Amino acid sequence: MKKLNLFLGLALLLAMAIAPAYFKNYGIHIFTTWLVFIIATMGLNLTVGYAGQKSLGHAAFFGIGAYTVAICLKAGISFWLALPAGGLLCFFTGLVVGFPALRVQTIYLAFATLGFNTAAWLVMRNEEWLTGGTFGINNIARPSLGGISFDGNLAYYRMVLVFTVILAVFMWALLRSPWGKAFTALRDNPIRAESLGIDTRSYTLLSFAIGATFAGLAGGLYASQVGFIDPALFTVGASIMMYLMVVVGGPGYFLGPILGSAVGVVLPEWLRFAQAWYLFVFGAAVVVLMIWLPDGLLSIPDRIKARRQSRAASAARAAQGVKA
Repeated sequence: MKKLNLFLGLALLLAMAIAPAYFKNYGIHIFTTWLVFIIATMGLNLTVGYAGQKSLGHAAFFGIGAYTVAICLKAGISFWLALPAGGLLCFFTGLVVGFPALRVQTIYLAFATLGFNTAAWLVMRNEEWLTGGTFGINNIARPSLGGISFDGNLAYYRMVLVFTVILAVFMWALLRSPWGKAFTALRDNPIRAESLGIDTRSYTLLSFAIGATFAGLAGGLYASQVGFIDPALFTVGASIMMYLMVVVGGPGYFLGPILGSAVGVVLPEWLRFAQAWYLFVFGAAVVVLMIWLPDGLLSIPDRIKARRQSRAASAARAAQGVKA
């Protein structure tokens, strides 16, 4: 299964590197948005899928990263300094937001993160001196590096693809390190994890901080991509959509954010032929997936394997009964 996942990942990477060259500007824009949300949901998948925390405030981190980059660029600060600054700010904000997870869990933690998202959105909306309020911030420039300009949609797409690959490799290494094993232990059985000497408090905070950093970096890339941001982009509804992307793709599956983000970003574009009904069709599809595949689309091979093993075990027991 690991070799299959590696092969699928490499094939997908090759397709994503080549295919957009044959699309028009709007198609490239959609694929760039897909990459941005892959980065954001990779972070949320760490928090939710691997560490087992309930977070519905991810859009706030996405917005903090976006506004940090936009404000820094307007102040004349280089994009290459603004982007890591946004990620760093989200890291420390994620540490603070993670503290409620040390005291409450499940639905109560979800409500706490919803409250954080609402508070962050109100700051973005009301502090006009900093964020532009409901008018937002426009004319956000795209970066250049060593004489290479990323103003063109295809050039910017390739830059975001490089960021996506680098962050995916980092996440892959993290999940296969002792830290990754500690995160999954925290999800599966926190009491047993603590009895084995794992500092569950620290890893809980880190799961929020690292997940928030990914969202902040994604938000910074998104701000420069679209050139305009306002508070409407970072509502509670946006956080719920990101959470659905993780759930639909498969929480705790490394490739889950890729598939889940495709469902959340690309699928609605394909459904636009339904005109006014496309949101209904999209919502109904998500509801059906969550009912029939609560562990996400990537759980299908595991479900098939489990059924085969169950049938084989039943056949073996039946054979033993006949011999007896």
